[in-house]
Amino acid sequence: MSDSALYTVPIAKRTPQSWLNTLRAILFCVLFDLACLMNNGSQFVFLLPFRMLPFRWSRRLYYKGIRYTKGSFGCLLVLMSQWFAPTKLAITFETQGKGRFNPEDLQSIVIKNEQGEVVALDLPTKFVLTANHQIYADWWYAWCLTYFISARGVHRYIYITLKKSLQWVPVVGWGMQFFNFIFLARSWASDRVQLARQLASLGKEAEKENRPLCFLLYPEGTLVSKDTRPISKKFADKMGISDMKNILLPRSTGLHYSLRSLAPRVPKLHMIDITVVYPGIPPMAYGQDYYTLRSIFFDGVPPPVIHMHLRLFNVTSDVPIGDLSETKPASAPPSSNNRTVEVDIPEKEKDVFDNWLREVWLEKDASISRFHETGSFDSRPNGSPAIEIPLRLRQRRQILDAFCFFLPAAFAYLWGYFRR
Repeated sequence: MSDSALYTVPIAKRTPQSWLNTLRAILFCVLFDLACLMNNGSQFVFLLPFRMLPFRWSRRLYYKGIRYTKGSFGCLLVLMSQWFAPTKLAITFETQGKGRFNPEDLQSIVIKNEQGEVVALDLPTKFVLTANHQIYADWWYAWCLTYFISARGVHRYIYITLKKSLQWVPVVGWGMQFFNFIFLARSWASDRVQLARQLASLGKEAEKENRPLCFLLYPEGTLVSKDTRPISKKFADKMGISDMKNILLPRSTGLHYSLRSLAPRVPKLHMIDITVVYPGIPPMAYGQDYYTLRSIFFDGVPPPVIHMHLRLFNVTSDVPIGDLSETKPASAPPSSNNRTVEVDIPEKEKDVFDNWLREVWLEKDASISRFHETGSFDSRPNGSPAIEIPLRLRQRRQILDAFCFFLPAAFAYLWGYFRR
């Protein structure tokens, strides 16, 4: 079995790894954990005191520092891929169906350096990012993609939802709290108001300060697996609709609430949808049987390329999120159970959005089948050519950023300066 073909073989059938892979795994853990400790330690030691001071300037420094640590973690994800699991992103753009790009705009989207290498994509910087969900590394590669969106450092402004039980996990959970990620109890009765309030606040601040904003959401809610596939099929049969072949039926509720909470505060809000395909996974197979975080980074068997097909929607004009004329953009929805426009959605508007999202997912499912058959997401031979972006840092100094070096270094310099 050649090393180049390992990613095509299910993990359970691969030959045992050598002691070199054990050393690789140890080194990965040491470096990744060290970077996380540096990041979280900087948040506690250098930034938290500023948050506790009752001054506007101290709060501004705190939030600026938190954005730096979030960007540092984004750089760390790219660096760990660069060192331990080299791969590249193959980006294509929808030119036919929903969310299509204008062919004349594609040239201006791609930003290249003097050597002709693609270094960034000039896409909107305030958006909700959605994608199909196959493996646990999906979020890792999605965060890496934001590193290459715009030159404004979108990877420093990403937000995700997590289980509430994770917020007190040492180091990682604490860090995610500093990142202002949204922790939910998985009880929609209580989560919906909290989600609406936090997103409304994030949208309001992003628009006020003209900052990027990326909210990452997987509408399917879970991975495609032998356990979730029958559930999706059972629900499709119950509703009298077609089930998907390669992905799960999307759950529209969370995305609908999120868009309704953000859109009134961010007038130019977009939705970027990604269709992701990993090489080596046969049609109708399960991604986790071929790629896990352990197999990718410990065993050194990453996908040789990650195919990402992008669609872009203007939320105001392209997405049927419903009537928001009674929304108060200057304020967040109240925390009480009183009626609010963002949260209390008429059933008719829910149905319209649910049907729209299902149509988007049906197109996504068809494009994945097409990719398995022809190697292209596009049904036309002259569709969007793939833009390849190696997953590596753009600048060497960002290696230090990945370990959050500059924050403690700056404080050490200031400490020495004022002690003179």
